[in-house]
Amino acid sequence: MIQAEEFVEAARNLGFEWYTGVPCSFLTPFINYVINDVQLRYISAANEGDAVAIAAGAAIAGKPGVVMMQNSGLGNAVNPLTSLTYIFRIPLLLICTLRGDRLLQDEPQHQLMGQITDKLLQTMTIPWEFFPTDAAEIEPVLQRATAYMQQERCPYALIMRKGAISSLRDATRTMGYANAPHALTRSSIPERENSSSTHIQQSFFRDRKEQRVSRSEALARIVELIDPKNTVVIATTGYTGRELFASKDSANHLYMVGSMGCASSMGLGLSLARPDLKVVVIDGDGAALMRMGNFATIGTYGGANLIHILLDNEVHDSTGAQATVSAGISFAKIAEACGYGVTLAGDDPALLDALFTADSNTRPKFAHLKIRPGTLENLPRPNLTPEAVLQRFMKHIGNS
Repeated sequence: MIQAEEFVEAARNLGFEWYTGVPCSFLTPFINYVINDVQLRYISAANEGDAVAIAAGAAIAGKPGVVMMQNSGLGNAVNPLTSLTYIFRIPLLLICTLRGDRLLQDEPQHQLMGQITDKLLQTMTIPWEFFPTDAAEIEPVLQRATAYMQQERCPYALIMRKGAISSLRDATRTMGYANAPHALTRSSIPERENSSSTHIQQSFFRDRKEQRVSRSEALARIVELIDPKNTVVIATTGYTGRELFASKDSANHLYMVGSMGCASSMGLGLSLARPDLKVVVIDGDGAALMRMGNFATIGTYGGANLIHILLDNEVHDSTGAQATVSAGISFAKIAEACGYGVTLAGDDPALLDALFTADSNTRPKFAHLKIRPGTLENLPRPNLTPEAVLQRFMKHIGNS
């Protein structure tokens, strides 16, 4: 086995300073070492898929990311690994623990995933090898991983077996918890000076649903309100990204394809890695419902440079206008409860103007704008591949 610091310090020498994920007991000393180091960044994600998207956002900003997860949660990450990092060509280092390993007795819920973890990675065309168990193996493993990621711009995985890293539990038995290596000495949750938020709702509601603006009208107003020199826009999958492209194609726009629900988590990663940028995420009601846990992550970690806009037409528009359950959901109240600094709601587009001028102190801002269903006739698709869109985007923000 190796010590956690041996791997983390070797990875730091290669530029890996950003970590995110969902804990596993196999990873305890590893995660705790990262959290205890003030020079490293650890984002506690609500689920493994969000962790992948958060790290992808940081990677776009030039911060190589490490995503840590238990293999039982690998299924949560399949969507962004296949329709975000693969499609856009975003390299990430994955560390996935092997619960249900044939070589050990484990809980029954891990049995099947333990048998298929390697096959699942192979099916997703993610190369993998076992996490090193000897200090001499660490650098060669990291060199192979980084060489692949630099050449292919895709994720590389390390599967960690039990006992690969010296256990905090074993050290606790002999030394006592307080003196054990990598017992937590600090929290990964940032302290907030001001816990209050501004919630405005009634002043932005009209009388009838038919008076609601269209998605294209809302997008056009958002484009008018931002400065493309210091502001980027991430548009969720489906008609939102396509209508933004039709409204005004620009190098500061990123049109999501697939990875439904991941726009906000990728926006969070980008906004944290590039605090000098204003990051506007344009979400949909179906996407927000799919990964609502990220509201809590944004409220905890996000800064004032992150603006989250939810355009809600109460249907899955691009698949036939089947209803979502958003008609009875107050997303603004959810955002407020999760720690956003400004939360607005209504169906009057004037709330967009109020959103961009509101002061949220150090916290992210949120607007829930009700719109009417439907889209433009002959709606075009972006005439650039997702990879080309991302490369143009990265060049625009000075990271290409």
